[in-house]
Amino acid sequence: MTTRTLAVVSAGLSTPSSTRLLADRLADAAVAALAERGAEVRTETIELREHARDLADHLVTGFPNAGLRPVLDTVAGAAGLIAVTPIFSASYSGLFKTFVDVLDRDALYGTPVLLGATAGTARHQLALDHAMRPLFAYLHAAVTPTAVFAASEDWGAGGASHELGERIIRAGGELAGLVAARPASSTADPFADVPDFTTLLSR
Repeated sequence: MTTRTLAVVSAGLSTPSSTRLLADRLADAAVAALAERGAEVRTETIELREHARDLADHLVTGFPNAGLRPVLDTVAGAAGLIAVTPIFSASYSGLFKTFVDVLDRDALYGTPVLLGATAGTARHQLALDHAMRPLFAYLHAAVTPTAVFAASEDWGAGGASHELGERIIRAGGELAGLVAARPASSTADPFADVPDFTTLLSR
């Protein structure tokens, strides 16, 4: 059985952060739902704050450096993506948008994506629908019907409220369904059968 990878992208700016907490909860729910379907999966968590300078370098040079290239490859090659951002000024954070801006145009084409967002109050939850969904629709990703928003009051005594917990489980199940239905990508080298230049010259 092929082990699939779930890429988990967190744009939280602090350590610890509620954004990372939500990302971890969503990942746990998706992994559990995939396990129920008999699918083997591993998660790769990416903290964007650790790559802020790498992302800025990419913007001005047009090329990913050695620190950022593996991150972009992980996201592009993942069977599914969980993307969580804090909400600033009624939209995703600048760090999150910068990361999306440097992705290859077709990196998420058809990829199942679960969206999450955090903010201080529930007044910002509409940002999921008016900002994040259009962004990933533009990238031709397959976004789950359920997105998850968590305000500060949703984290009672370090745990998720009952309503938030149920939404996390539902969203994780939806992502698992999309990932399980998608054919596993081949890891074979597409250029393995291409002869090298010396061989071509000798013919």
